[in-house]
Amino acid sequence: MTATASAAATPSSDAPRAAERVLPPLQIGPLTVDTPVVLAPMAGITNAAFRRLCREHGGGIYVAEMVTSRALVERTKESMRIIHHDPDETPRSVQLYGVDPATIGAAVKMLVSEDRADHIDMNFGCPVPKVTKKGGGAVLPWKKDLFRDIVRAAVREAAPYDVPVTVKMRKGVDDDHLTYLDAGRMAEAEGAAAVALHGRTAADYYSGTADWEAIARLKEAVTTIPVLGNGDIWSAEDALAMVERTGVDGVVVGRGCQGRPWLFADLQAGFEGRADRVRPGLRVVADTIYRHGELMIPFFGDDELKAMREIRKHVAWYLKGYPVGGEVRKNLGLVETLGDLRALLDALPLDLPYPGEGAEGPRGRQGSPKSPSCPEGWLDTQDITPDLEVRLREAELSVSGG
Repeated sequence: MTATASAAATPSSDAPRAAERVLPPLQIGPLTVDTPVVLAPMAGITNAAFRRLCREHGGGIYVAEMVTSRALVERTKESMRIIHHDPDETPRSVQLYGVDPATIGAAVKMLVSEDRADHIDMNFGCPVPKVTKKGGGAVLPWKKDLFRDIVRAAVREAAPYDVPVTVKMRKGVDDDHLTYLDAGRMAEAEGAAAVALHGRTAADYYSGTADWEAIARLKEAVTTIPVLGNGDIWSAEDALAMVERTGVDGVVVGRGCQGRPWLFADLQAGFEGRADRVRPGLRVVADTIYRHGELMIPFFGDDELKAMREIRKHVAWYLKGYPVGGEVRKNLGLVETLGDLRALLDALPLDLPYPGEGAEGPRGRQGSPKSPSCPEGWLDTQDITPDLEVRLREAELSVSGG
């Protein structure tokens, strides 16, 4: 499962390959992944079009947007669109959200028995209120038995088809309700093929600095399956630093690749011990934006206007640090056709070189710490009351993701 950097994104140097890799290939159950990098699912971002664009630059596992287990079992149009993979995409990776073990089990059984996925990731890391207020995402591992039962149900249904199940989580609800060490050990005991930790709590949202020391502690606690680290990886150097400081077996990248799909070329080079990095001038960036727009159109059923509306939110990320002017950015934010996109991109000062640090660093949502929205009484006990059990069965109906 090796991918190479696209011809458009030319490496900045021809440094020789080092004698040894920084990390060996990542082993997720039966899957061997040459580049130990996982694209984190991001709602409205990691659709099949964006995943293809990233795969054209580097190797790894590219996880589709989160889909709710209930919607998938009901085969809603949106859930089926979310789990769509290109014919040549491998491994086909799907992330499931759910708060009811039976529904999770049914969704996993559908995916594996109908050969719709090669890898299933379980979402226990989402901090978004519409998820956590239902008891899902980053607050769910507080209920230990529920967490264990969900992982057990997913692994049980996937195992006969040799499809690995992984767990992605946060440190806990907040600093007073940390769950990641217990959750990591339980996931390992229940047969998960790997665990990934975002070094923030639900309360942290995307603010502050990720706690890499917590990732290191999880690596010490979980010893028989790979542990992956997530949080504040904006460059290959960040990924290599995380590996050195925490000992993880691979990294998960989210916001760092927004507007920078060539980050996967950098990560692949870094883990292979090479010093070359992609530093694109504006012409390459413009061509990549156009390529992204092209890929969006068939993904949205040839609805060109919808595709262009989707590409608009990516433009600011792509152009971060490039001095192109506010008027141009405004016009790109109103684009409605692929032809208009091409014309606007061609009007940019395409000879501008890579702007250096101005094009790097944090991007996407950050926000500030906030008290997580949880079901009433959620933090009072780690047990599941009969009333809460009933509410959980109904909780997935109003959550987006399919």
